Amino acid sequence: MMHQIAQPEKQVLAGPENGGMMQLERGSAAVAPDLPPAYQVDFRSPAGEPGLVPPGSVQWRVFKNPIALGIGGVAAVLLEFADARIRSGVWDHSIYKVDPIGRSQRTGMAAMVGVFGPASAARRVIGGVNRMHRKVTGETPRGEAYRALDPELLDWVSATAGYGFLEAYHRFVRPLTTADRRRYYSDGEAVARLYGVEHPLTSDADFFAMLDALFPRFEAHPINREFLDIIQSGQAAPTIPKFLHRALARAAVSLLPDKVRERMELGKEFDLTTRDRIALKLAGRLADRIGSPHMPAWQAAERLGLPGRFAWLNPAAQQRLLARHGEILVQAEPAE
Repeated sequence: MMHQIAQPEKQVLAGPENGGMMQLERGSAAVAPDLPPAYQVDFRSPAGEPGLVPPGSVQWRVFKNPIALGIGGVAAVLLEFADARIRSGVWDHSIYKVDPIGRSQRTGMAAMVGVFGPASAARRVIGGVNRMHRKVTGETPRGEAYRALDPELLDWVSATAGYGFLEAYHRFVRPLTTADRRRYYSDGEAVARLYGVEHPLTSDADFFAMLDALFPRFEAHPINREFLDIIQSGQAAPTIPKFLHRALARAAVSLLPDKVRERMELGKEFDLTTRDRIALKLAGRLADRIGSPHMPAWQAAERLGLPGRFAWLNPAAQQRLLARHGEILVQAEPAE
C-alpha cells in the first residue's frame, strides 16, 4: 500500500457479512487496504485479464450493489449460524467475536475478487481461504464433530450467500425474472467450484431443498442475537445513520423463511417497518444507478477496456459495448 500525504477519504462498500459496510481508500486500486497482503487485490490489473464471472452477467448486476450485499450477507450468516457446526466453527476458530469488522472485510474481499477480480487473483485469494479452512475442525458444545471442508457445510455456506444476495437484490433493489435468477446461479458456478462446493445452486428450488434437509439441525442460540447486535450497532461504518444499520438487520431477518425465523426465535422486535423498507429501497435503487471509481465493479470494467460505469448501465447498453469489445472478454476457466 502506498502512503499518501493527505488523509485519504473513505467510502462505504459492501462485504457479505458486515452489513455491507467495508471501507475503501480513495486513490487505491484495492479494497480495504488495511487487509493482510494475501487479500490485497488490484482490480484494474493485469490489463485485459478476464475474471471468473463475465461482465454483463447477473452476478455483476447484483454484486455491484452494496445494499443487496449488505442485507443478503447478514441473512446468509444467520442461515449459517442456525447450524451449530458452522456457528461453532466461526466463533471458535475466527477472530469474529473480537474483530468482527476485520474478519468481515476479509470475507468481503473473497466475495468481491471472485466476481470482479482477475482470475489469477481470484484463484490466489480463494486458495488461501481454502488452506485456512483445512485447519478448522472441532466439536460443537453438544460434542458433534465438524470440519470446515465438510462437503455438506461447503454447499450450505455457498447456497446461503448465493440466495441471500440474489433475494436481497430482488426485494430491495429491482425484481429479477426467473430466467435472470437461473442465470445468476449459473454465473456463480465457477467460483463455487473453486471453494470445493460439490452441489452449486442452479435454482431457488435447489436452495430450499438444501434448507429442508438441514432444517432439523437448526436452533436458536445467543450468538445469533449477538451477531445481529453487532450489525445494528453501526461499528462497521460509524458515519452511516444508526437507523439504517438497524433497518438492514431487520431486512436481513425478513429474508429468512418463516419456519427458520421461528426456529431461531427472532421475534417481532426484528419486524421490518414501512420506514425501513422505504429507506432501504431508495438506497438500493440509488446504488444501482450511481457507481464510483473506487468500487471493484468500476475498476474491473476498466481492466477489461470497458467504461468504468459499465456495471451501472442498462443491460441493452452493456450488450452493445460487449459486442464491440468481445474479443477481450472471454470468461476465464475456473482452474489453472
